[in-house]
Amino acid sequence: MGDYSSLIMIALMVVVFYFLLIRPQRKRQQEQSQMQNSLTSGTRIMTTTGLFATVVAIDADDVILEIAPGVETRWVKAAIGRVLTPVDDVAHEEDVKSVDVVDDNVVDTVKPHDDQDSPKK
Repeated sequence: MGDYSSLIMIALMVVVFYFLLIRPQRKRQQEQSQMQNSLTSGTRIMTTTGLFATVVAIDADDVILEIAPGVETRWVKAAIGRVLTPVDDVAHEEDVKSVDVVDDNVVDTVKPHDDQDSPKK
């Protein structure tokens, strides 16, 4: 009877590891692969090393990125970390305008400071 309970515990641990570790990692890998395969010219991206660029051309497993005006480099698609979505400036301005003043009676006091060029006493 003791042998069966230990086998059940081992099987339960394998199932838990599958659902907590293996399955989510596979899902992330599939999403990353789909994102890399759906790249088009003109897309703003960030590489896995943190380089921001624009996709210029796609060639099989490679992608040509423009990192500055007139500066193009060739990367493998696997180096593309994420696609950057453009921020809508109009929506951002509306969000800023909708901020309410909580307390308009608050007074900030600023201490006068010595001239930075003068030596400390």
